[in-house]
Amino acid sequence: MHLRHLTLADFRSYPAVDVALEPGVTTFVGLNGQGKTNLVEAAGYLASLSSHRVSQDGPLVRAGAERAIVRAAVVRDGREQQLELEINPGKANRARLGRAAATRPRDVLGTLRTVLFAPEDLALVKGDPGERRRFLDELLVARQPRWSAARSDYDKIVKQRNALLKSAMPLLRKGSRRRNSDVDVYSELASALHTLEVWDSHLATVGGSLVYARLRLLRDLSPYLEQAYDEVSAGRSQARATYRSSLHEPVAARIAAGEVPEQEEIVAAMHESFAQVRTQEVERGVTLVGPHRDDVVLQLGDLPAKGYASHGESWSFALGLRLASFQLLRTDLGTDPVLVLDDVFAELDAGRRERLAALVADAEQVLITAAVADDVPEALTGRRFEVELGKVAACPD
Repeated sequence: MHLRHLTLADFRSYPAVDVALEPGVTTFVGLNGQGKTNLVEAAGYLASLSSHRVSQDGPLVRAGAERAIVRAAVVRDGREQQLELEINPGKANRARLGRAAATRPRDVLGTLRTVLFAPEDLALVKGDPGERRRFLDELLVARQPRWSAARSDYDKIVKQRNALLKSAMPLLRKGSRRRNSDVDVYSELASALHTLEVWDSHLATVGGSLVYARLRLLRDLSPYLEQAYDEVSAGRSQARATYRSSLHEPVAARIAAGEVPEQEEIVAAMHESFAQVRTQEVERGVTLVGPHRDDVVLQLGDLPAKGYASHGESWSFALGLRLASFQLLRTDLGTDPVLVLDDVFAELDAGRRERLAALVADAEQVLITAAVADDVPEALTGRRFEVELGKVAACPD
């Protein structure tokens, strides 16, 4: 799989730009703020419908423009497809694949797959649990695009359930201050709790399937992670990733130990966990159990990476996670995803630079951004573009 062409209109700093690409290594060189990262960000957006730099679409549209267009020619197994996304902040985005009519963006997921490593990935090790959940879920979608719909459904259910919990909270407080004869208050509370049980069922079904998929993914990723960390760091520190579940004990303990319970058992455990925290949820007006409350614990040996790993070890761990993702997708898909290295080499010491270059040099397509061309190891010599003030120019061979 590779990109043959990338075209942008009103995306970030580019009124318009058109870049012809080839398999192998392509490096975009330019000082900070010139627009080189915008190019690879667009490629990543085509693959995941999200940016590695911002959580909302608004900043992706050039100031003064109403919408942005990202278009690419994607080649896989010798066949080329045209993929286009129209980004409309505040409105529904649109997608088009080939000559087909416009469709929902998530329907084109899987057409292009990328693995992107950027300085922001240090948050996978040092940041909050949301960063690690996002990493797992995005890899899950890259592996099997159908999980995009499940993630969306789950978020909607949590939002609806939280709204119901917030509405039940004042009823509970009002009931505790009044006499038992105040039938209306207790009737309303009973009705709210009955409705809550319906949302419990929806949440357990969708959430249980998502947790089960995450656990299977983490189990499959783990051997690649340990190998990738050792290769990048030139050491053996037993890099591990385990899942911290919000389910009740002893199910959470079994999961933390690496066990993957059957999906039906996870769903049942979620129902039991809801029952155990019902009072706290109503009092706080928030859902306390589910994949949105879970975390991935990263460890080097017996110690958590967060708080204990050195700066270099943290970089190696973040790199290990992305390289493991690349190897997992390569194995699953039978073809390489496009590998994107956004301003990575400037953050690494000479040893890690050379080891990383050796590990990715055989990828079908590698897109690199760098402020200084000399930061990129010789093993990744390939085509080079100079990026300056939003203009992209190919350098002579």
